[in-house]
Amino acid sequence: MFRLFAFLRPSYGQKLFLLATLPLILAVTAIALLVANQSRQLAEREIRQLETQLIEAKKEELRNYVTQARNGFYFIYGRAAPNDEAAKQQVMQILSAMIYGEEGFFFVYDYDGTNLVSPRQTDLINGNWMNLTDSEGTPVVAEFIATARQGAGYVEHLWPKPSSGEEARMITYVTSFPSWRWAVGTGVYIDDILQHVAATRAEVEDRVQRTFIYIGAITLAALLLVFFSGMVINIRERRLADAKLKKLTQRVFDAQEEERGRVARELHDGISQILVGTRYGLEIARRRFDNGDARAGETLDKNIDHLSGAIQEVRRISRDLRPGVLDDLGLGPAIKALTEDFSTRTNIRVDFNTVVFRNRLDEDSKIALYRIAQEALTNIERHANASEVTVDLRGHRNGATLRISDNGCGLPGPGARSESGEPSGGLGLRNMQERIEQLDGTLKIQSGREGTLIEAVVPLSHLLPPDQMGIERRKAAK
Repeated sequence: MFRLFAFLRPSYGQKLFLLATLPLILAVTAIALLVANQSRQLAEREIRQLETQLIEAKKEELRNYVTQARNGFYFIYGRAAPNDEAAKQQVMQILSAMIYGEEGFFFVYDYDGTNLVSPRQTDLINGNWMNLTDSEGTPVVAEFIATARQGAGYVEHLWPKPSSGEEARMITYVTSFPSWRWAVGTGVYIDDILQHVAATRAEVEDRVQRTFIYIGAITLAALLLVFFSGMVINIRERRLADAKLKKLTQRVFDAQEEERGRVARELHDGISQILVGTRYGLEIARRRFDNGDARAGETLDKNIDHLSGAIQEVRRISRDLRPGVLDDLGLGPAIKALTEDFSTRTNIRVDFNTVVFRNRLDEDSKIALYRIAQEALTNIERHANASEVTVDLRGHRNGATLRISDNGCGLPGPGARSESGEPSGGLGLRNMQERIEQLDGTLKIQSGREGTLIEAVVPLSHLLPPDQMGIERRKAAK
C-alpha cells in the first residue's frame, strides 16, 4: 500500500500541470461570471418591461373606472351650482355604491382634506386626513389633493387593505371636481404584480445558479480527466525519464545557473544602470530642447558618452564570459591582464605579484580563481572607494592561494547596504563562497576601516601532475 501511494504521488511535472490549470479555472470562472451577469441584466430588463406593462395596464384600467364613473353622474355635476348640496349628496350616494372586486372602491376628499366618501373604510368619513402618511412617510391624502388641483394623475403609495387591514402597494388615479373642490379617485393594489416580479427574479437567480453548477461540474470533470490522463502518461514515462535524469550531473546544472546569475548581475549592475541614467538624461535633453535651453546639446553629448560606456561594458562582459588568455597562457597571465584592464579603467593602482605556476592548476580551479578575482575587483570598483589594490597569486605545498586586498572603506556592517542596494554579504560574496566550496577550498574575508582582504585557497588535489599538464595543454591547443 505504501509503495502504491508513493507511486501515485504527484511529480514535479504534475504539480506544474496543476499550476498551469489555474489560468483555465480563472478563465472559466470569468466566463461564468460574465454569462451570469449578462443573463441577470437581460432578465432584469425583461422583468422591468413586464412590470411596466402590467402597471400601465392597471393605470389604464383605473383611468377607465374613473372616466366611466364620472360619465355616470356628470350630468348632475355639470348642471349643479358650486353650493348645490342636494346634487353633492346625490353624487356621493352614487360613488358610495360603486364598489368592485374584493378591494375596489371610490373615494372623495375635499380640498381641505376631509373625507366625504369611503364605502369600504367608513371610519374615515367626515374626518380630516390631510396629515395622514403611510409607513414610508408619504403624505397620501395631501398627494391626492395636490394631484387633483393639477387636474388628474396617479399616486403610488401604501394603503391598508379593507379585507385584512394590512398595508399593501397601491396605485391611485385621482381627478378633480374643481367647482365643488373635490378630489375623486379610485385605486388598485399591485401586490400581485410585485409578487409575480419577485417570483420571476427568484426563478432567474435559480437558473443562474444552476448554470454556475453546470459550468463548474463540466470544468471539474474536464480537469480531472486531463489530470488523470497526465498521471497515467507520467507513470508510464517516469522510469524512462528517471533513467535519463540520472545521467545529468548537478554540478553542470549549478555551473550553468551560476554563470547566468553572474551575467544577469553584470547586466543589472552595469549596463542597466547606465541605460537608466541615459534615459533620464535624454528626457532632460528633450525637455531642454522643447524649452529652447542652450544646454540641451551638452546634455545630449553627455548621454552619447554614456551610451559609448554601455557599449564598452557590453564588450567587457562578452570578454569576461570566457577570456582566451586563461586557456592560452594560464591563470597568472589571465589575472595580470585582468588587473591591468581594471587599473586602466578605474585609475586605481594595482600591485600584482605571482610565482611561476607552469599552468599546473586544473581547469575548474583556474576558472574559479579567475572568477573570484574578477568578482573581487568588481566589488572594489563599485563599493570600496579604494586607491590601491594588491593581488597575490602563488602556489605552495598545500595547494594555491589567491589574496586580494584594498585600502578602501571595507564592507558594510550588519544590516547595512551597499550603494547598489545589495545587503552586505550579498550575491557577489556568496558567489565566491560557492565557487570555492565546489573545489573543497576555503574563503576568508577580513574587513575593517583600513580595507578588505579576500583570501581563496585551493587544496593540493587540484594541482595537476607533470604528465597531466601536457594533456591539458594539448586539449587547450585544440
